[in-house]
Amino acid sequence: MTTETTAAAGPLDRLRLMHSDGSLTARRHDLPALLDRLATGDDPAAALRTAGRLIGSVRDQLARTGTETLTVSIDGSGTLDGLVPSLTAELARHRLLLGPLTGDHGAWERALLDAHSSVYAPGTALALCVLDASVVFDSLPTPWTAKDATSAARDVLARLDRLTAHHARHGQGTLVLNTLPLLREHTHQLVDHRSRIELGAAWRELNAGLLRLATAHRRTHTVDLEPLANASGPVRDTRLAGYARARLGADLLAGYAREVAHLARTLRGRTKKVLVLDADNTLWDGVLGDAGPEGIAAASTLRGEAFGRFQRVIRQLGAQGVLLAVCSKNDQEPLVHVLRTHPDMALSEDEFTVVRGDWGPKDEGLRVIAGRLGLGVDSLVFADDSPFERAQVSAALPEVAVVPLDDEPALHPERLLADGWFDVPELTDTDRQRGAQYRSEGERRELLEGAESYEDFLARLDVAVDVAPLRPHEVARVAQLTQRTNQFNLTTRRLTADEVSEAAESGLVLTVAARDRFGDNGLVGAVFVTYEDDGWRIDNALLSCRVFGRHIEHAAFGGVLALARDAGAAALHGRFRPTAKNHRFADFYLSLGCTPAGPPGPDGTAEYRHALRDLPAVPGHIALTVTGGRP
Repeated sequence: MTTETTAAAGPLDRLRLMHSDGSLTARRHDLPALLDRLATGDDPAAALRTAGRLIGSVRDQLARTGTETLTVSIDGSGTLDGLVPSLTAELARHRLLLGPLTGDHGAWERALLDAHSSVYAPGTALALCVLDASVVFDSLPTPWTAKDATSAARDVLARLDRLTAHHARHGQGTLVLNTLPLLREHTHQLVDHRSRIELGAAWRELNAGLLRLATAHRRTHTVDLEPLANASGPVRDTRLAGYARARLGADLLAGYAREVAHLARTLRGRTKKVLVLDADNTLWDGVLGDAGPEGIAAASTLRGEAFGRFQRVIRQLGAQGVLLAVCSKNDQEPLVHVLRTHPDMALSEDEFTVVRGDWGPKDEGLRVIAGRLGLGVDSLVFADDSPFERAQVSAALPEVAVVPLDDEPALHPERLLADGWFDVPELTDTDRQRGAQYRSEGERRELLEGAESYEDFLARLDVAVDVAPLRPHEVARVAQLTQRTNQFNLTTRRLTADEVSEAAESGLVLTVAARDRFGDNGLVGAVFVTYEDDGWRIDNALLSCRVFGRHIEHAAFGGVLALARDAGAAALHGRFRPTAKNHRFADFYLSLGCTPAGPPGPDGTAEYRHALRDLPAVPGHIALTVTGGRP
């Protein structure tokens, strides 16, 4: 196949060629873009399964390249042959390599109890326990009644409650359960309507209980299969279910694999933060520059109503902490005027952190938006109806997630939400306030532009920093910081809320809050301390990129060092583990007056020590308040 033919070939043909000519491993960085095209093409579930098999066949070679591997144990109550290739492809879309550990067929309960099973193997990040309705119906007598099924469903839920509690005590990764689809084949074995209603009610109680297990037990997540089944079609192929015990169909498992990949991405700190939208034929129907404000619609026409619904979905995301921005090929003034005054708009100008109208390339506009927000371009999701603009951004900025909209606005919400780019384990108050906090950056920029120097700007900013022990209502926010903070994250340990609580119980977790003359930034950092015979050890420290450049990290660590000294610690020890994104803080411990405790390790990890005699001065422009932790 020639170079020209290769370029024109579809994404699956290109993957097959890369596999056959042995270049798939060398060209692994092309995989996410190719898989994204498959995910939005014809029959995406089947195409991604095929791609997953190709990738899985070179798994060992990919692992040797340093591609991040996610170890996943897979157990269940039926045949799950289609799950591994689907999950392989979905994880590869997010630059993760699946390392599957498959258990014995139908031995899910034993796997969750056995400390030597793959569920509890060192390094297992996710333990999938994929169940179907057979866990209830296979235990029923023949004949059976609605009361028999109700009793069996309650028994299954009680057993899973005990097993998830066991995993919470002994497991390391996240246990993933799922709700159980109820089929007509089950309900209509009962001939009277009252019994069917009783069974339906009991089944919904079972599924509600399965969902609640994720809130009752640490490191547990439940995937709700009902909306996935509604989207994918039939729950199963009846013949495969009967002959091969494949009780969940391949397309439903493909949807499940996508949800699991979203969970893995979230736990790896890869949640996106900013939704950047085109305007013409994306936010509204029509082209502003051609038709003027009176010629566009987002409410007043049948087609315009679809754009209005899309705007309301966007507004819903913005209310939960997703930062909104516009990048449109329009003149700035009429673009802002429409957002400010047009009667059709469900979104208003003040709900966007940045509105950028110009005629330059979209990738340059995205770079500017990211810079204005102090974020990397890998924090951005870009939605545009133009194939040309999307292709141009994908080629120039492969780190940006691109949402493929088209000329059917009724499908815009579905396509925007398909990949869960903004998923978080738990929403916090800080999330809800994030848009307002970023919008206040405009006032800070005005102060900076009018200052005589950067030092003058800091002096006039009136920064106050509070360092205090973690309080219960702050646990979710601190867990979120560990998952989403990449730049000032000294060891990049990702923690769940329960793991944050455990760290506070066994050691000390200090929070860092900041505010200035323009508003409260809220909880922006955390320091994890363990107590050792030779002093305090910093297991990790992190700070939100929103407050970079104000020396808040130096003020906070000045407080931590003082706490350690006042508690009688012999020294403070810290570790820096380099990643692709935290390199700018490689010398942070040295800037505090720490000394290296030895040469760096093979992966670049460096250890530092502070003798707690000469403590660094708190930056003069910061008012620091420190509340002591337990010694």
